[in-house]
Amino acid sequence: MEYFSITGGTSLNGDIAVSGAKNAALKLLSAALLTKETCVLHNVPDIADVRSMIKLLQLLGAKVEYTQHTVTVTAEDITDVLDYQLVKHMRASIVLIGPLVARIGRAVLPLPGGCLIGARPIDTHVNAFTQMGIKVEYNGDLYTFTRDAFRGSRVILDEMSVTATENILIAACLAPGHTEIRLAACEPEIADLARFLISMGAKIDGIDTSTLRIQGVKSLHGTEHTLIPDRIEAGTFAIAAAVSRGTVNIHGVIPDHLDAVLNTLSQANVRYEFTQESGEFQTMHILPTTIFEPVSIATRPHPGFPTDLQAPLSVLMTQANGTSKIFETMYDGRLGYIQELHRMGANAEILDSHTALVSGPTALYGKRITSLDIRAGATLLIAAIIANGESQLEHIERIDRGYERIEDRLNALGAKIKRLPADIHGK
Repeated sequence: MEYFSITGGTSLNGDIAVSGAKNAALKLLSAALLTKETCVLHNVPDIADVRSMIKLLQLLGAKVEYTQHTVTVTAEDITDVLDYQLVKHMRASIVLIGPLVARIGRAVLPLPGGCLIGARPIDTHVNAFTQMGIKVEYNGDLYTFTRDAFRGSRVILDEMSVTATENILIAACLAPGHTEIRLAACEPEIADLARFLISMGAKIDGIDTSTLRIQGVKSLHGTEHTLIPDRIEAGTFAIAAAVSRGTVNIHGVIPDHLDAVLNTLSQANVRYEFTQESGEFQTMHILPTTIFEPVSIATRPHPGFPTDLQAPLSVLMTQANGTSKIFETMYDGRLGYIQELHRMGANAEILDSHTALVSGPTALYGKRITSLDIRAGATLLIAAIIANGESQLEHIERIDRGYERIEDRLNALGAKIKRLPADIHGK
């Protein structure tokens, strides 16, 4: 185990590039199992969750190579039983059901794990697969999905679930007949997955809408694809730069993926501007801000405010003139990090499992704090950067699941972060 030692009171300045999207990488790696031919993915972030997904693919029988942010997958012969411990460790492993059932007719896995952010049942997945004629059995701690009367159909999701949308989208590409997914989520990562599948030979309409239409094909072929940038990482860096009152140029941003975030930053009086790079990619310039204004956010499915950025935004709220409100609509256990911020001096209060108030401006002080999940860990890292004194941030392996070399990249902007082995901690 390792921890971060952070010397606070620094301002971030300089240039930083956004990595490939974590939530696209995991799903595209899964979708590569749909074909026996080779798929090549570029701009894949080197993070713990990607390494875990690659290990899962290898244990299923796929040949996988990962070099310099490029992953090559050849899944000529694969099995149907997923590694118990790896699945329990990573929620995104659930999207392996779609390609396994569609390709070889069966998938066996335990209830997937992941971040501790509240109840995350898979009922939406089970109901959706059942509508496609897939038999689902639950015995002990294992789910078995079997291709029974597998067919294209009209699938109405119980909720606008990102992973359920992706699971059904992947499976439908090889389902006989026509599939229509109603109440589909429309996150940018789903659109990226759809474009990847189309490049493999899939027939998909309705991208970026809540209704996806897929005409099943008999087989898919290999392809090459470059992932979109990670909008959550871009938002995290923007908040970190703003709250440190620095000047940071964030390269490789797609502004259209961040509408709700940009609107909220504007309301908070964060100063920023964009310059064109190429195509839809732009550089986001964060400029020094003197006074932050309070904001109220309610997390929603895209294009609403993303749940993965409500925690990082809370640090900016601690520095705003007035009281801000957080309403977390998606997960009932995602506000635990507020207690850690409170220990650092934040005037923050959890009203219930979905609501918190943060008042400012307040000075933050270095403390020994704990990462509760990927985004809470990034939040506390930002707080430690602007805090007075030294902080020790534990369980940083949770941050490593979603951010590549985050301490090196932030140190290049002027942060003072050291990664240290746990046996030094406290001595």
